Amino acid sequence: MIERKGVITFKGNPLTLLGPELKVGDKAPDFAVVDNTLAQTSLAAWSGKVKIISAVPSLDTPVCDTETRRFNQEASALPGNVALLTISLDLPFAQKRWCGAAGIDRVVTLSDYRERSFGNAYGVLIKELLLLSRSIFVIDANDTIRYIQHVPEVTSEPDYTAVLEAAKALL
Repeated sequence: MIERKGVITFKGNPLTLLGPELKVGDKAPDFAVVDNTLAQTSLAAWSGKVKIISAVPSLDTPVCDTETRRFNQEASALPGNVALLTISLDLPFAQKRWCGAAGIDRVVTLSDYRERSFGNAYGVLIKELLLLSRSIFVIDANDTIRYIQHVPEVTSEPDYTAVLEAAKALL
């Protein structure tokens, strides 16, 4: 397994990401995750759509909560051919409960708890914490990565404007 040290920090302490360093222009790797009903799904489920994939450590933390709520709010201004996906290692039951309590109705939450397929394929699994790093991938309708944002400090929010501009540029 490829290890990339010091790409991100948690409260200022350097962490190690496992998996490849993807680049803009790469074909988006497939992955196997589960939805809130425990059904397995993959990248192909959103074929033909622009995808904003937000990887977060846990929905039950303040920054992940804020980020997912913000993307849910922003989704109302995006056309139907844009899919907003949030992937974490939270159990699907916890994701479903959290979405219900938070009123999340436009972002699809997916769990990578079974195989860490997404985390390993996208190079965002944190070795020391066994959680996903805060990262965003914008993928075009042909499954090519067009934008990547690795938030350098896990406790910080992403640059929402840059993410949304990257997605809108593909429409």
